[in-house]
Amino acid sequence: MTAPEPARRRRRPVQDEDGGARPAAKPARRAPARRAGAAWVLRAAMEQLSELLGRHPDSVSALKPTEEGWEAVVEVVELPRIPDTTSVMASYRVALDEEGELISYERTRRYSRGMIDRPR
Repeated sequence: MTAPEPARRRRRPVQDEDGGARPAAKPARRAPARRAGAAWVLRAAMEQLSELLGRHPDSVSALKPTEEGWEAVVEVVELPRIPDTTSVMASYRVALDEEGELISYERTRRYSRGMIDRPR
């Protein structure tokens, strides 16, 4: 069973001066006075990736600042199974700008939840 797709947000048309309809503008985002904090970026990464994948992230295994913003590695349950240790997981590398907006994501690995990495 797969998770339901998140509902798409639709912008209501707005009447312009001529009486014609046009799409409503996106609400203006307030630019942060300084670079967004790590905890805020973690939440933003998980929320945005969830919206794109239609699955809820399980955890964040890495977060680091970059010159362009932030990079995170997010773990997602791709195929839930019973027992839970056999669920198929995926790691996604997520790039965010300084304001926490998702720029890109890439699945880098798939594995069973019960799998333990070998020591290097």
